Amino acid sequence: MKITKCVLIALTIIGGKTLFAQQGNWGTISGRIVVEGSAPVLPDLIAKGDPNVKNANICALKAIPDEKLVVGKEGGLANCFIFLNNRRMKLEIHPDLKKPKPVKIRSEQKGCRFIPHAIVVRTNQKIHCVSMDAHTHNIHTFAVRNNPFNILIAPNDQKGIELEFKKAEPIPLEVKCDIHPWMSARWFIVDHPYAVLTDNKGYFTIKLVPAGVRLKLRIWHEIPGYIKTNGQRDIEVNVPSGGVADLGVIKIPASRLK
Repeated sequence: MKITKCVLIALTIIGGKTLFAQQGNWGTISGRIVVEGSAPVLPDLIAKGDPNVKNANICALKAIPDEKLVVGKEGGLANCFIFLNNRRMKLEIHPDLKKPKPVKIRSEQKGCRFIPHAIVVRTNQKIHCVSMDAHTHNIHTFAVRNNPFNILIAPNDQKGIELEFKKAEPIPLEVKCDIHPWMSARWFIVDHPYAVLTDNKGYFTIKLVPAGVRLKLRIWHEIPGYIKTNGQRDIEVNVPSGGVADLGVIKIPASRLK
């Protein structure tokens, strides 16, 4: 199936059912998210050399960009969260994906930024949080279904701490450093392996998804939130066994990113 203009088929709700791949077969979903029109240019959060910034000796060594919006060549939109919506269904998971790899995902506080800015983490994974900066940071998570964390990270703490979330979150949660309030990240906590981020050219691939059944795909970005098509959040996808459901190019109007 190829959807070049993100045509959405009417959604069939499958309440409380497990979606089993036909005869144990699996496939792939791919596509690309691009900005239609001239993408806005967000100003830097911190200017290089700004003496008024807290801990300017480290935080203002370099300009700190606003990573809420990262647009690559030819308008590719990075850091879109692409995921199968399993709120009203239980997804069958490929045997190779039942245990996440790696078991830990690294999050650094470096140069007064969270690196990477966006991550996808499963409920049976841990986030290994470290600091590469010579001053104190904290990690404050704004969760909906999990208890929030609000913990200090000591200067140059490369041993770090490990955080674990027990429940999937409905949308990517915000993570901040209250000491340096411009520092933020987005962590998406999911309870299945079928969630990815677009790369710096806007491409995404979700592998080993159940084939031959109706799946519901959602797209979420930090600025507009859910990226809808035909007014709906869900894109219905039926993946061919052993094949690829190519959604083609999905265009986001630049006006939605302001």
